[in-house]
Amino acid sequence: MKILKFGGTSVGSPERMKKLLDIINPAEEQIVVLSAVSGTTNSLVEISSKLLKEEKQEATSLIKALHQKYNDFVIELLPEGDFRAQGQEVVDYHFNFLATLANDMFTHIEDKVVLAQGELLSTTLYHIYLKSIGVPSVLLPALDFMKIDEDNEPDIPFTTKHLQPILDQHKGNNLFITQGFICRNSFGEVDNLRRGGSDYTASLLGAAILAEEVQIWTDIDGMHNNDPRIVKGTKPISHLSFDEAAELAYFGAKILHPQSVFPAQKYKIPVRLLNTMEPKALGTVISTESEKGKIKSIAAKDGIIAIKIQSSRMLLAYGFLRRIFEIFERYKTPIDMITTSEVAVSLTIDFTDNLDEIVKELNSFGSVEIDKNQSIVCVVGDFGAEKHGYAAKVLDSIKHIPIRMISYGGSAYNISLLVNTDHKVEALRSLHNRIFE
Repeated sequence: MKILKFGGTSVGSPERMKKLLDIINPAEEQIVVLSAVSGTTNSLVEISSKLLKEEKQEATSLIKALHQKYNDFVIELLPEGDFRAQGQEVVDYHFNFLATLANDMFTHIEDKVVLAQGELLSTTLYHIYLKSIGVPSVLLPALDFMKIDEDNEPDIPFTTKHLQPILDQHKGNNLFITQGFICRNSFGEVDNLRRGGSDYTASLLGAAILAEEVQIWTDIDGMHNNDPRIVKGTKPISHLSFDEAAELAYFGAKILHPQSVFPAQKYKIPVRLLNTMEPKALGTVISTESEKGKIKSIAAKDGIIAIKIQSSRMLLAYGFLRRIFEIFERYKTPIDMITTSEVAVSLTIDFTDNLDEIVKELNSFGSVEIDKNQSIVCVVGDFGAEKHGYAAKVLDSIKHIPIRMISYGGSAYNISLLVNTDHKVEALRSLHNRIFE
């Protein structure tokens, strides 16, 4: 069995939803994971935000506008008659439910329920569409088998235990439709895998049932060797290792959710990145194998804060770094890059909600400097210890650009450079022109 995930753009209109059958083969065993229709999750986030602020009139207006959008969607997607009536009934049910939330007390628990409505709508409407054209399919409720534990980590054994019996009940059926993104938490409440989590759902399902492969269908033909929005002449990468793909996803390659690599890697399930608009394009295969001895790609991550802590107490001291890192741990703030000297440590973060509190505690160690408006530029490839010349080539490519930090050797797969965001575009283009000339 294969897992096929389609993002919001791929189901962004009735026409695109219908065209999915150009890719999906109902004769093959497949679980199709759908995101919400493009724009829906953003609208639901806005509705939820209004309800949390008790701006009920504004929320009600937004609910009505989105309801009308789906009324039009149903008319275009489904033929007149029973199937359109079924589709309209589904849409009315979900939006009447949203309307009731505007009249009750609204908390962060209901917030998660609101965000789940997009995937519930897209999958049910697609299931009805398939029925309307005589294509058999089974709708799998993700809330029955997708679960996260008390640490918000996915429970793959739970998914295997609860999904496999459902699949066994439907022996002889090839096509299964389910929701991406949504799940239940350890309390049984509706929750989610955070933004971009449909990729994660697909990877987790692939791991849970040991699928043949996971296919992530988006609107770009695989992972490129640089950001095509900024750099001209980029090309898709044919093969990446799981580690290389994880680095690129984390450091800015938007095509893939950063966490989605790990379940597939653990269970050795190949992941294929493909283009809905060009189904015949080869895309990118992510697996345990990769081409050795070459630089693969460049990515960048914005919104970075650099923090430098300088203290003579660090000299020849032990436990100093541990005490610094404990501050970030207490405030649940991940660290991206780290460099150290005898009397200073520099690091970067991108989660700034608790920055003031963190800096206040760091001041007890010594002087603290903060640099905002920074970007991490990440060069990914085969940088094993026995390789030579790559670091020099990377640095020579951007010798005209000021560099705030360099991280090399922490991984065999990347060189990370911290630059002012104003220099990011020039850095990406210069690296591309020199490395891929």
